[in-house]
Amino acid sequence: MPTAPQTTDELYQALQENDARPYGRTRTVTAEELVDAAEQFAEPLPLVHALLELQEAYTYGSEPRKSPVVFARLLTLFDEQPDVFDDRLRHLLFWRFKWVGHALRQLPEIPLASLRQWLTEMRDRYEKADLGLQPYYGQAYQLAAHVGQDTTPAYELWAGRTRTRLSDCEACEICERALYHLAAGDDERALGTWEPVLAGKESCQEEPARSVSYALLPLLRTGRTDRARELHLAGYRSCRRNPSMSQEVARHLEFCALTGNEARGLELLAENRILFDEVDSPLDQLGFLTGVEVLLQRVESLGHGELPAAGYAGRTWTVAGLRAEVRGRADDLAARFDARNGTTAHTDRRRARLERAPLLDALELTLRTRALDDVAPVAAPVARTADAAPESLPELIVHARNLDEQGHPDAQACWARLRTLVTARDYTHPDDPAVGPLVRLRADLLADEASRAGEKDEFAVAAELHEEAAGLYDDAGEPGHAALSRACALLAGAEGADGAEAKAAALTAAHTSMVGLHEGTPDLAPFQEARLLRLRATVLGLRLQASRSDEHVAPVFAEVDQLLAFTTRHDLAGQISGALLLRTSTYALSGDLPAAVTEIDALLDRLKAQGPAWHLPRTLGLRGRLQLVGQDAQAAHADLTEALRLAADWPADAVDTARLHGDLAEACMHLGRPDEALRHLTRSAELELRRGSRTDAFCTYSNAANLTLDLGRVEDCIALLDSLLAEPDVAAGELDDRLLAQLRLTRARALHTGEDLKAATAEFVALAAESAGWDDDPGSHVMIAAETAVLLGESGEFGRAREAAGQALAAHARAPRYEQLSNCLRELARLQAQQQGQDGLADALSFLADAGRIADEARAADYETHGRSLDSALAYEHGRVNAYAGEYEDALAALEKALTLLGEPAGDDDHAGEWAECVRLAGAVEGLYLERPAPALTRLDAAVSRLTALGHTEEIEPLASLAARLRDEE
Repeated sequence: MPTAPQTTDELYQALQENDARPYGRTRTVTAEELVDAAEQFAEPLPLVHALLELQEAYTYGSEPRKSPVVFARLLTLFDEQPDVFDDRLRHLLFWRFKWVGHALRQLPEIPLASLRQWLTEMRDRYEKADLGLQPYYGQAYQLAAHVGQDTTPAYELWAGRTRTRLSDCEACEICERALYHLAAGDDERALGTWEPVLAGKESCQEEPARSVSYALLPLLRTGRTDRARELHLAGYRSCRRNPSMSQEVARHLEFCALTGNEARGLELLAENRILFDEVDSPLDQLGFLTGVEVLLQRVESLGHGELPAAGYAGRTWTVAGLRAEVRGRADDLAARFDARNGTTAHTDRRRARLERAPLLDALELTLRTRALDDVAPVAAPVARTADAAPESLPELIVHARNLDEQGHPDAQACWARLRTLVTARDYTHPDDPAVGPLVRLRADLLADEASRAGEKDEFAVAAELHEEAAGLYDDAGEPGHAALSRACALLAGAEGADGAEAKAAALTAAHTSMVGLHEGTPDLAPFQEARLLRLRATVLGLRLQASRSDEHVAPVFAEVDQLLAFTTRHDLAGQISGALLLRTSTYALSGDLPAAVTEIDALLDRLKAQGPAWHLPRTLGLRGRLQLVGQDAQAAHADLTEALRLAADWPADAVDTARLHGDLAEACMHLGRPDEALRHLTRSAELELRRGSRTDAFCTYSNAANLTLDLGRVEDCIALLDSLLAEPDVAAGELDDRLLAQLRLTRARALHTGEDLKAATAEFVALAAESAGWDDDPGSHVMIAAETAVLLGESGEFGRAREAAGQALAAHARAPRYEQLSNCLRELARLQAQQQGQDGLADALSFLADAGRIADEARAADYETHGRSLDSALAYEHGRVNAYAGEYEDALAALEKALTLLGEPAGDDDHAGEWAECVRLAGAVEGLYLERPAPALTRLDAAVSRLTALGHTEEIEPLASLAARLRDEE
C-alpha cells in the first residue's frame, strides 16, 4: 500500500479496492496494513470493518491460525461496544462463528476439548441472542465428520432442523449432505443430492467448485463419464492456483491419475506448484498432499519415476523423489490429526485414497491428450526395424552411413544412437579403415543435426552447422561430403531471407554458387552428385514458390530433367522418386494441375512397384493436397487417410506425419466433419511440438482452439489454451508476442462465451493495453479495444468502456475498421440505454454519433460491408436506444428511417430478417408504448402478407405473435 489512509473515507475506499482483489498474499498483506491504519482513528467502526476484511483474507487465503485471533478482537469490540454493530455487522459477526470453528478444525495443535468448548461458546451466544441453533448443529456435525465419531446422530440433529438466516448457504449445505451419503457408500444418493449444485442452480463463493471435485469419482463409478469430463474441465478452472481450494485441486489431480490422464495430472501439478508453499492450513495440506501422492504413485507405478515433477521450491524434483517427500509429510499430518482426535479416521481415509485402483484405462479429458511418454524428455526416434541395427560400433557407423546415402528414415535413429555414444566420456573411436577417423564421424553427426535444424525452420542455425560440418569433412579428406554440406548451407541461408523478393534473389544466388561448387568438386560419388543435382533443383523450385514468376518455371524443369537423367542412369531409386516429386510440384506451382495429377499418379504406381516405401506417405499426401486444390475433398480424404496409415511404419519426422494430419483436417472441414478435423489438428500440433517446431505447433493449436470455440465446446477450448499458456517457454516469454496474444484473445472470447464475464473482461483489458503499443498493427488494436469496450459495457463500466472505445477510434484513424468499430459503438449505445434508461440516453446517443461518423467515413471510402448496412443498422439502433429510454416518438421515427433505408425485401433478399425485426420493433413501440394499436396492426399485417408471399416463413412468427397480442389488448 503506497500511503496509509489519512481519513475514514480513504480507509473505506481502500477497503473497497482490496475487496476486489483475488485472495492471496497481496490482499492479505494489504488487509493487515489497513487494520494498522484503522487503529489511528478514535471511532471503533473503521476498525471493525478493517478486522472483518482481514479475517476474510485469512480465511480464504488459507491461513487458519490467524483467523480466530482477529475474530477474538471483533468479539471483544462487540462485547464492549455493541451499539457500534448495526444489523448487518451483527449478522456478519455471528456468521463468522462458523469460520472460527472451521479454522480450529484445521489445526491439529488445537485440542479436541478446545474445539468442543468453542462450539459451546457458539451455542451460548446464539441462544443469548435468540438465534436459531441450526448453524450450531451444522458445526457440531462437521466436527463429528472430521473426527470420525458419532457422525450419524450428529447429522440427523443438523439435517432435520429448519434453516435460519445464519445457516450456511443452500449450496454448502447440499454439499455436506451429499458427502454424508458419499461416506456411507451411496454414490447415487450423493449425486442426486448434489444435482442442484452441479447443474448451477445453487452456488456461492466455494460452490460448485467444491462439490464438483468430490463428485468426479462417483460420476465415474456410476458410468457418467461424459458428465465427469465436463465438470472436471469447468471445475478445475474455478479452483486452480487458489490456496483456499488446494484440496479441490488435489481431487482433480486424483481424477487425472485414475482415468489414464497422468500426463495432464503432472501438467496441472506444475500449474499449482505455489500451493506447496502457500497453503498454511495443515488440514488443507493433508488433503492436497494426499491427492498429489495418488498422482505421483500412479506415475511411478507406470515406470516413470524419473520424470521431472513440480514440487517444493528450492530444488528440482523427480516423481519418485517428490513422492517420498510428500508421503512423509502427509503421513505425519494424518498422524497428528488422529492423535488430536483420538481416532484413526484421517489415516484410514488417506489409505483408502492411495489404495484406489484406476477407474478407467483412458478417458479423453482434453483435446491435448498426451501420455507420459509424450512429456518425457525427447528420446531418440525408434527406427521401424531397430533390431536390425548392428551392435558393434564399426558396423553401426557403416550402417548409418549406408542408410543416409539411401535417404532411409531409419538413419535418424542410428545417428541419434551414435551421438549418445560419441559424447560419452569413455568413448573410444575404432581404429578401422572402413570407419575412418573420428573427425569424419563428428562431421556426419553435425550434418545430421543441421538437417534437423533446417526441418524446424531454424535456417541460420542449420547454415552454421552445415558450414562447420563442411570444415570437418575437409579435415577428414572427404571433399564430396564437404561440397554437399556447403550446398546445404547455401540453401539454408537463402531460405532464411525475409520477404518474397529478397528470398527469390537469395535463392538465385545460392543456385549460382551451387553450380560452381558442383563443377569445382571432382570425383563425386554418384549418390553425392545426385544430391547436389537435387539441391540445385530444389533451390530453383523454392525460388518459383517464392516468386510465382512464369520465367522461373523452365529452369526448374531443366534441373529436374538433368537430375532424373542422372539418377536413372545410376539406378538411384530414392533420388528418381525425389526428381519425379519435384516435377509434380513444379507443375502444380506453375498452375498445370492436370499435368501434376498425371505425374503423381505415375509416381505412385512406380513407388508401389519399386519403392522406396517410405516415399509413399509424402507422395500420397501431395496427391491429397492436389485434390483439395481441385475441390475433390472426398478423394483427398481417402489419400491422406492412406498416407497416415502408411506413415505409421516410419518415424513421424521422416514422413512429415504432422503435415498429413494438418491436411487431413482441411479435407475433413471441406466434408463437413469438424470434430474429425479437430482431432487431426491437435495431433498435428502435438507432433510439431514434439519435434521442436514450436511456432508451427502453437499456430496449429490456435486454429484448433478457434474451431473448438466455433463448435460451442467452450470448456474444451479454455482447457486447451490453458494448457498451452502453461508451457515453460510461453510462461518465460519466449513465444512470439503476437502469437501469444492470439492465443490469449481466443481464450478471452471463450471465457466470454462461457459467461465468465469478469475473467474475460480482465483478459481483454490486458490485451488492449498491450496491443496499444503495436505501432505496426493498429488494425488489431482497433479490434481488441472495440471488443474490450463491449465487455466493459456488459459489466456496466461505461466510463472505462468509453476510454476503450476512444482507443479504438484513435487506432481506426490509422487503420480503418469500419464495420467492427461501428458494431462496437452501436452495441455500447444499446447496453447503456438498456441498463440505465433515460439516465444513460445522452451517453448512448454520443456512442451513436461516433457510429454515425464511422458510417459517413465508410460511405466516402466506398467501403462495402460484409454484413448489415452501417446506415440502416445505425437507424435501427437509434430506434432501440430511444425506446429503452422511453423516447418513443423519436424511436418510431428512427425505425421508420431504418425501414426506408432497407427497402422492402424481395424473394431472394438476405435482409428479410433485419427488415422484419425493424417492423416488429416499430409495431411494438407504436402499438404498445404509444398506444396506437390500429396503425401498428396495419403495419404488422402488411409485413406478414409480404413475407408470406415471398416465402420467408421463419420471419413471420414474431410479427404474428405481436399482432395477436395487440388484438387481445384492444
